[in-house]
Amino acid sequence: MNTRSPMSRRTFVTGMATSAGLALTGCTQTEPPTYGNILRMGDLLTYKAHRLLLPSQSLAREYDYRDISSVPAIGTTNPADPNKSIFNKEYGPAYDRLLASRFFDWRLIVEGSVTRPRAFSLSDLKRMPSRTQITRHTCEEGWSAIAQWTGVPLRNVLQAVGTRTTARFVQFHAYDAYADGIDMLDALHPQTILAYGMNGRDLPISHGAPLRARVETQLGYKSLKFLRRIVVTDHFDDHGRHGSIQNGWSWYAGI
Repeated sequence: MNTRSPMSRRTFVTGMATSAGLALTGCTQTEPPTYGNILRMGDLLTYKAHRLLLPSQSLAREYDYRDISSVPAIGTTNPADPNKSIFNKEYGPAYDRLLASRFFDWRLIVEGSVTRPRAFSLSDLKRMPSRTQITRHTCEEGWSAIAQWTGVPLRNVLQAVGTRTTARFVQFHAYDAYADGIDMLDALHPQTILAYGMNGRDLPISHGAPLRARVETQLGYKSLKFLRRIVVTDHFDDHGRHGSIQNGWSWYAGI
């Protein structure tokens, strides 16, 4: 029988959170933003534990071609669909026009804390050295699937625009109005790519055409689809109502 009272449990949880905060005091150089409640302090503890205990560039498992499975398209499947709740009045019609031109006019803007801001066409990205990897997409909603992804390593794009030494975060902005970010360690990870291909073909619309992020060291929702803009920043941005934290998700979702 559990004889602990609700008050003793609350005291225990609060004490654990306080201990975590004390253990992390002074680790501000790579500290991700977290605020608001005890659960956010837990997010910070998870982040710190991963950074302190795991090799910084350890690879997520890669699979064989025969392991590829059907990947359901959940979430936004077409940002141009006005019948969807996430439809954005500014970016939805813009995406619809890009669809009409088969993304010929699409450009990925990369700017912020860089020395050479640039707009990349899909052809520009495909001319850069590519990486193909077969990895597991692990969903926070309980399903997972294995797919082959082909794209340009994000680190190559950041090198092309000349990331400043003060840069700490890379922020993704998408046509379905979602936005999210990762720290520079994950941005430079060899398996973090900007994918334009899936299972040997061009990336389908339902999976983020023409370009999506693949952050293989974190849960699936960090791999934003329908990319339109990347901003390198020296400081954290929670992206307000379009970001993870204010919608109840962890900023760091390491696996």
